[in-house]
Amino acid sequence: MSPDKNAVGSQVRRSPIAGTWYPGQPNILTQTIRELIDGNESIEESRELVGLICPHAGLRYSGPIAAAGYRLLEGSRFDTAVLVGPSHYEHFTGASVFLRGAFETPLGRIGVDESLATAIEARDSEICFIAEAHDREHCLEMQVPFLQVLNPEISIVPIVIGDQRRENVESIAQAIADAVSETSKRVLLVASSDLSHYKSAELAARMDGKVSRFVEGFDERGLMDLLEKNHEHACGGGPIVAVMMAAKILGATTTRLMRYGDSGDVTGDKLQVVGYLSAAMFR
Repeated sequence: MSPDKNAVGSQVRRSPIAGTWYPGQPNILTQTIRELIDGNESIEESRELVGLICPHAGLRYSGPIAAAGYRLLEGSRFDTAVLVGPSHYEHFTGASVFLRGAFETPLGRIGVDESLATAIEARDSEICFIAEAHDREHCLEMQVPFLQVLNPEISIVPIVIGDQRRENVESIAQAIADAVSETSKRVLLVASSDLSHYKSAELAARMDGKVSRFVEGFDERGLMDLLEKNHEHACGGGPIVAVMMAAKILGATTTRLMRYGDSGDVTGDKLQVVGYLSAAMFR
């Protein structure tokens, strides 16, 4: 696939997964998100939120875990969320940023922050717009209903990483941090990733525990080392590292693991599970 630095994103990216991965009816979707948020314990946090790590499976499976992180948005307002996730369907080098227009869900359209998206794109020749990278991709869209319910006026910058090699992840992190540091907007960074896939719950807990320890220790380089040895620890390990790295450049000093679980908590099947965590970064 050939990236095109001059390509223009579609005006509206319509959802390919509404009604399957999450409810397609606005009232039911809003109620579901609200119940997931309220189902997590309220946490008092005096530090300033910089970034989140949240899963992206179907809402039934990973929604409770994601909601534990998104609950931190209660009572706060961000202008823009930079969403960073892995490409599940398309193979390409670098990263694709959706430059203009909007994402559409049953809750309406959430606009792209064109100025910030363009600023990030301009900082790295490997960051461009690739339409196919966004057309079917679910990992960023699964974050959007939480943002629409909790922060209805927010804009987004959707970024899909195709190449999760260390050098690419580091350059994307730097591009994001540089662009965000030069804006007066309040920006939230969000890494979208599930953890181990289709392992026994016992093995998943061991593998996911390694990721959790690096996240809690705010050790993005150690996590990158782990992923280079075995990429099966996380489908979006590169996005996690990129967001941790960018958050640290932007002044974040601590992380907090919000919640961990696996798909077997919902299905009852503990022989083949997908692991999920949510975590937050603060300054």
